[in-house]
Amino acid sequence: MKLAWLGHSAFRVEIDGAVILIDPFLSGNPKFTGSVEEASIGTTHIVLTHGHDDHIGDAASIAKATGAQIVSNFEVCMHLNGKGAENINPGNTGGSIDCGAFVVSLTQALHSSGTTENGQSIYLGNPNGVVIAPKDGPTLYHMGDTDIFSDMALIAEIYNPQIGIVPIGDRFTMGAKTAALAVKRYFKFDAVVPCHYGTFALLDQSPDAFIAALAGSGVKVDAPAIGGHLIY
Repeated sequence: MKLAWLGHSAFRVEIDGAVILIDPFLSGNPKFTGSVEEASIGTTHIVLTHGHDDHIGDAASIAKATGAQIVSNFEVCMHLNGKGAENINPGNTGGSIDCGAFVVSLTQALHSSGTTENGQSIYLGNPNGVVIAPKDGPTLYHMGDTDIFSDMALIAEIYNPQIGIVPIGDRFTMGAKTAALAVKRYFKFDAVVPCHYGTFALLDQSPDAFIAALAGSGVKVDAPAIGGHLIY
């Protein structure tokens, strides 16, 4: 599994010939300095955790340009279908979606999900975390935007993820200390990657507190620069 952080909660994941973009908030991301076209080369699937603009991002335009399949909850998929994304594969919380080289499972997340158009709020279903389980290789759990919750223990029991992507930026998700508690109390990750920090002034700007809170836990923390790659 090759994993690249694209800033905020956006990741490019390459496994078994599939190229997955998770929450591709790129063109509107002030910290992303790369090219949307380059970041999305070869994309086969776009996996979205929820319907906020800083997570849907460029999903519709990338899907139209590449033919990539959008995998998300029903409301997000139908919303983007209305924006011209024809290849959709909807599910909902608790469900699993077979995408060939991997299976996506939609888990609970404690957050909200929606957007605004013409001054009107649009409900876009329940927020999710996503578990990506390839045929071979480690299972990845992207928590989405969330607070800590005790049913994370069930996610760990059901899916046994080895790699965790964890929001740490506070204000709109859990902060560093709570995120570290979630990792230590509920999971047996081999490695975790912090996200959802440093993008805007309202968010915590550094992963340092998260790294410090996990010191001595035995969990490896990988905090790449934007555009940096990890191999698992």
